[in-house]
Amino acid sequence: MPLNKVTGTGGGTSIRRDSILSWPFVRSLLTLPCPNNSDHIFIAPSGVQKELLQPRDMFVLDYRTREYLRRPPSLRPSACTPLFLTAFDQGAGCCIHTHSQWAVLVTLLVEREFGLDACFQISMIEQIKGLPRGKGKDGNLGYHDTLRVPIIENTAQYG
Repeated sequence: MPLNKVTGTGGGTSIRRDSILSWPFVRSLLTLPCPNNSDHIFIAPSGVQKELLQPRDMFVLDYRTREYLRRPPSLRPSACTPLFLTAFDQGAGCCIHTHSQWAVLVTLLVEREFGLDACFQISMIEQIKGLPRGKGKDGNLGYHDTLRVPIIENTAQYG
């Protein structure tokens, strides 16, 4: 997991296996067992230092049945799981839920300037060149492409 995207216990991360199997570098990193190569979601646990996570600490959820296939015994499922499922139902391949000051500030500015249904958009920045173009598309984004990140409202209860 990249460092400093979600630090400490402030937020959560998840990735949908079905959406990433075409990424060769990710395929080589998948070490968790996945029977039948079906559509699974890997979810970081709640209330733990994200920087210290190991593959064995991840929860595995069957996307179709919404049942946990792997539950690390001493950890709690992410409180963000309903938010993740909402994002995956809308076509996301991964989800980072963060409460960083910068993310909150950007969210508030985008919503104030463009409305509650707006998304964060960025282009002409080198860092987006490492991100895939999207589901069913070949290659990565380029410097002149636009990365669009939907903003999903934070609520006391998801789902």
